Amino acid sequence: MAERMLKFTTVARKTPEKRAAEARNGDFHEIYADFIDAKATEQASRCSQCGVPFCQTHCPLHNNIPDWLRMTAEGRLEEAYQLSQATNSMPEVCGRICPQDRLCEGNCVIEQSGHGTVTIGSVERYLTDKAWEMGWVKPLVAGAATGQSVGIIGAGPAGLAAAELLREQGHEVVVYDRHDRAGGLLIYGIPGFKLEKDVVERRTVRLAEGGVVFKLGFEVGRDASLQDLRDRHDAVLIATGVYAARDLVVPGSGSQGVVPALDYLIASNRTGLGDTVADYENGTLNAEGKDVVVVGGGDTAMDCVRTAIRQGATSVTCLYRRDKANMPGSLREVANAEEEGVTFEWLAAPRALSGDVEAVTGVRAIRMRLGAPDASGRQSPEEIEGGDFDRPAQLVVKALGFEPENLPERFSAPDLKTTRWGTVKADVRNQMTNLDGVFAAGDIVRGASLVVWAIKDGRDAADAMHRYLKSRVSAAALIAAE
Repeated sequence: MAERMLKFTTVARKTPEKRAAEARNGDFHEIYADFIDAKATEQASRCSQCGVPFCQTHCPLHNNIPDWLRMTAEGRLEEAYQLSQATNSMPEVCGRICPQDRLCEGNCVIEQSGHGTVTIGSVERYLTDKAWEMGWVKPLVAGAATGQSVGIIGAGPAGLAAAELLREQGHEVVVYDRHDRAGGLLIYGIPGFKLEKDVVERRTVRLAEGGVVFKLGFEVGRDASLQDLRDRHDAVLIATGVYAARDLVVPGSGSQGVVPALDYLIASNRTGLGDTVADYENGTLNAEGKDVVVVGGGDTAMDCVRTAIRQGATSVTCLYRRDKANMPGSLREVANAEEEGVTFEWLAAPRALSGDVEAVTGVRAIRMRLGAPDASGRQSPEEIEGGDFDRPAQLVVKALGFEPENLPERFSAPDLKTTRWGTVKADVRNQMTNLDGVFAAGDIVRGASLVVWAIKDGRDAADAMHRYLKSRVSAAALIAAE
């Protein structure tokens, strides 16, 4: 092992080749090339195989990163893939869209020592893409039939991760989703330049071929109540995610041309998938030829500004009320956006939108500074007197984050308990809600978060649901024996 590893002092950190900004700005294809075999092996060999693997401990899924890096360096690629997928239902997705700079790579020991982190995400992506190419990704095989069924509300990452494990355990699994394609935000919220859609679709096809039933275009609350699903299934998982957009509360925010980020991204992704979207065709959700201002600093804001560039916007500006160091999104995505021509106005917030109800024409913003830290150490933005400035805008995108929808009302389930933030209350030990046999996982429990956390929550919920279903069988057997 020592001969193949610990090469971080002699081998420089290298990421996969990235297409030049002028070449990638005109399309929605992924911007990073894949590693070739030799380069993946070389980069994996930089791992220090440290005694306390901080990369692993800072991965929500606790992926066994050092071991599959070692296997990759040794050329044992199929074994490396098998180990990486043992704890992760979608390693090729996480390899593409996880903010590794804040998770595994950001906590890599050799990164802290100044040698540059191991390119963990790129190797993870390479291994699984190689596995699909070589046929190492096996069909989903259902376990011995249990005679029990599970209903999953939501075909996003949490729901898909749970569906896979529950089907492997022998349960009948039906996934309900309001959209016409499975994948949730992986399909409709994340642009193709970060995650091409065939990467997601091959996963959902594998699930369907393994016996998972997808009921698409099915909206709980319209087509069935939560109680209806409880009557149909032995257990139900709520994995809807959080879709309600936080609003921009400034004068003029009701003008035409002020749109929620998710509406904008869904229209773009649908168009890329070949759908005809009326509001894209008529320009409502299309940035072509417009000055665009995106308000927000998270990964969704980065998706919006980079989408606007590709749609042919005249100018694209991102307003964020804190500085670059305090933005919640990935700094890698900020760097990509800057390369592509996005202008960032750090420490700036909108005060009002100009125009009228028929059309927005601009944004009046105010310069900010960070005040004294609060008890948690976080600095609050404060307005700078006289710091007003204007930006032209015929399209303003609100990327201020997401909140839960009112599920008790939507699902006709007034007894379903939620927190004061609107998320579903679930027992931390088993992810069950206050309703017997109804579980919850992902963003609808923890609030808007990362795909990797949704996958972890979905896998944990599947384990808890399997235990619950087994206990029901045992209880029924005891009753029958009496």
